[in-house]
Amino acid sequence: MAKYVDGFLIPLARKDLAAYRKISKKAGKIWMKYGALEYRECVGDDLKVNFGRPFPKLSKTKSNEVVLFSWIVYKSKAHRNRVNRLVMADPYMAKMGPDSMPFDLKKMSYGGFKTIVDMV
Repeated sequence: MAKYVDGFLIPLARKDLAAYRKISKKAGKIWMKYGALEYRECVGDDLKVNFGRPFPKLSKTKSNEVVLFSWIVYKSKAHRNRVNRLVMADPYMAKMGPDSMPFDLKKMSYGGFKTIVDMV
């Protein structure tokens, strides 16, 4: 069965990486509790590429920022919608607002994706 993926690209000030990781570990546990199949948060490591458009350029990061590439996997789009409703109603998540995030939400890229190839 093809899965559904929410993907994120987030520029983050390097100094805020530890705070982001702490929030993400808690958020990941919540997503998994409500049924997500996978929850991944990755920080850029090898982004000086000679082809395509490098993530730092795409996300317009500044010299003091890192790029986060994150995704959450679900059984389907309907499953994602159910899980996200439960996650957003969770007391921990409900109290989090834009001001509690260690990054600028306006600079985050986000979208839902249908899986077209799935090899494990």
